[in-house]
Amino acid sequence: MSTKRNTFKQMFFVKKHRVNANGESPIYLRITINGKTSDMSVHRDILYNMWDIKTGMAKPESKQLKSLNNFLFSIQTSIYEHYKYLRETNKELTPQLLKNAYLGIEDENEKKITLVGLFKEHNEELEKLIGIDYSKSTVTKYKSTLKHITHYLLLEYHQDDINIEDVNNKFVKGFEFYLKTKKACSHNTVMKYITIFKKIVKIAMANDWLKKDPFVNFKITTKKTERPFLTEEELNILINKTFSVERLEIVRDTFLFSCFTGLAHSDLKKLTENDIQIGSDGKLWVMINRTKTDSSSHIPVLPVTEALINKYRFHPHCQIKKVLLPVLSNQKMNAYLKEIADICGIDKKLTTHIARHTFATTVTLNNDVPIETVSKMLGHSSIKMTKIYAKLLDKKVGRDMEHLHDKFNIAI
Repeated sequence: MSTKRNTFKQMFFVKKHRVNANGESPIYLRITINGKTSDMSVHRDILYNMWDIKTGMAKPESKQLKSLNNFLFSIQTSIYEHYKYLRETNKELTPQLLKNAYLGIEDENEKKITLVGLFKEHNEELEKLIGIDYSKSTVTKYKSTLKHITHYLLLEYHQDDINIEDVNNKFVKGFEFYLKTKKACSHNTVMKYITIFKKIVKIAMANDWLKKDPFVNFKITTKKTERPFLTEEELNILINKTFSVERLEIVRDTFLFSCFTGLAHSDLKKLTENDIQIGSDGKLWVMINRTKTDSSSHIPVLPVTEALINKYRFHPHCQIKKVLLPVLSNQKMNAYLKEIADICGIDKKLTTHIARHTFATTVTLNNDVPIETVSKMLGHSSIKMTKIYAKLLDKKVGRDMEHLHDKFNIAI
């Protein structure tokens, strides 16, 4: 609490020279603090001869004037309460500051930082860095997280924003519960949204807008999940299937291209003739910088991928867009892949990312390509990342153990 003494005074007065059509003059309040003043209208008028200059109140000669005085007293009381509060905040008290506090006008120097406001500002900055420091897909994830935060606020707090200083542990846990129950998100998906949310909280804490970490005693965990991929048999079914519908054939072909290169959908979509280069071995290679990580990825062009490149070399879409393949949007690809799986009798939920898993397992590791080589082709920064994608199949384990069959024997 401030120990500095302030001289404080309130006084009502009438501006008698300003008269309305009814002959009444406006009533004003003058706030004085340490010799400085600020006037404000109370939005009430009175006949000047009904005003008592000495008391600074209306002459209580009628019920209406008594009611006016009660109204003026209520203003005085409210102003005084605001004065007491501001005095305890150790701020330099001014009449204007007190007036603004009473009127609910936010002080620019004390402007509240809100969660949604901060999140939006952060996302706008990210958007300007697309293609420089961030990919479009990363920015989309931040936007999706903000959308969930906004819906959560409306549902649980009945408001469209919240002061950042009011974000606490209860808010974080409530957001987690909302995502799992109302949005039916999987545990790992929830954790991805929470991780992005936590980054915004860290920004607030770094700027001292939030004093206490709301993530104390909240652990972000992920569960190990089975990452599906196509077996060699399923891959061959897909390769040999004939489609009468062109869109399905295109989706199958672009999906297969990913299966034999390990390229993610975002990289596949932007692939051009310039990305196909002759390597030091005199053979064709795909040489790109990955969209997601900006790491370089060099992949030999296999006969399957070369055949697909030649197949679509003169496709109208490729000619117009100057790309290697007529790749559809990720959403459309996934929708059509479901249809393709049904036609081929593949009992798996096919998505564009399964192609990357298939490259890591069935196409490479299962055919004795070292994990270090697979990691480099996938554009990973460490083998640890590759192990998430790459499963050693039982067929390969059995093949690797084959040489031990006749090495050890036991007489029984």
